[in-house]
Amino acid sequence: MDNIVIETLDAPQAIGTYSQGIKSGNLVFTSGQIPLNPETGELINGDFKSEISQVLTNLNAVLKSGGSSLKKAIKLTVFLTDLSYFPQVNEVFKEFFPANPPARSAVQVSALPMNAKIEIEAVGSVE
Repeated sequence: MDNIVIETLDAPQAIGTYSQGIKSGNLVFTSGQIPLNPETGELINGDFKSEISQVLTNLNAVLKSGGSSLKKAIKLTVFLTDLSYFPQVNEVFKEFFPANPPARSAVQVSALPMNAKIEIEAVGSVE
């Protein structure tokens, strides 16, 4: 089974030595996404719910490029610099996943790239 590198202009370009995502068999694995605007490369900062929405939009773009989508997400891992943001994460997730949400883990970390407050990675299925 060959791994296929996913590259899309609809999500932020990698800011290091990694791929936006990898398709392997009927799964798509994304790299972590932070709230970067894919057009400007600038970090969205301020309204935390907008930051979460940008991250999920970026993830959806990578998943779609690999033949999946957030609707087909199996597992998300959420990294937060402060777990007190968790209620806001849940509010935004209810908008993006109104039914049958994917499995999810959330962990607090000391820092994230570009001083972001949130990073999410995903695994999605391909039919």
